[in-house]
Amino acid sequence: MKFYSQRGFALASLAAAVGLASMPAFAADYVAGKDYIVLDNPETISGDNIIVREFFWYGCPHCYNLDPHMLKWAKNKPSDVIFMQSPAALNPMWETNARGFYAAQLMGYLPQTHTKLFDAIHKDNKRLFDQASLSKWYASQGLDQKEFNKLYNSFAVSTKVARSKAGAMRYQITGVPAVVVHGKYVVQGEDGKVPKVVDYLVKKVRMDMKAGK
Repeated sequence: MKFYSQRGFALASLAAAVGLASMPAFAADYVAGKDYIVLDNPETISGDNIIVREFFWYGCPHCYNLDPHMLKWAKNKPSDVIFMQSPAALNPMWETNARGFYAAQLMGYLPQTHTKLFDAIHKDNKRLFDQASLSKWYASQGLDQKEFNKLYNSFAVSTKVARSKAGAMRYQITGVPAVVVHGKYVVQGEDGKVPKVVDYLVKKVRMDMKAGK
């Protein structure tokens, strides 16, 4: 399976084998290096919640295929899991969509526009990859165009974009879609298997947290 990348998808090279012999029989035996990747330098996350973070780009057809699966999963996720959508900003074109995402989020319109923007690009074949076209499209969805353009290059949006870039670098992400589980694991794919692997890893993280690992 191919994924959208700047220099070809290189995440597979980050895989590290882990033993699953200690895992209980509550899930399928998903394998590190095949079904998910173990990050060489996992992030230390404090607190009792488990963080699941999806990196995507609106122009990516694989992200478009994965989106309904992740949204369905998010509606039924465990209460101790926090799900975050992170528009990847790995190059200038991707950054334009990330800025649009965060501007819509700050305006309180993200739930109404997220899936519609995916559809506009992949069903209606609209090229919404620059500020001018994005501002017109978001305005067609009810957003104030002047306010959108004001927020697009604002400090608040720039800060969110910078954090997305930093996260992608921290997790060594070079392509999308990529779902990061608690700063330790990366899951790739575009179908219903992805949330199943995510659930498996969430349970693994929860067990480690209870064991004080």
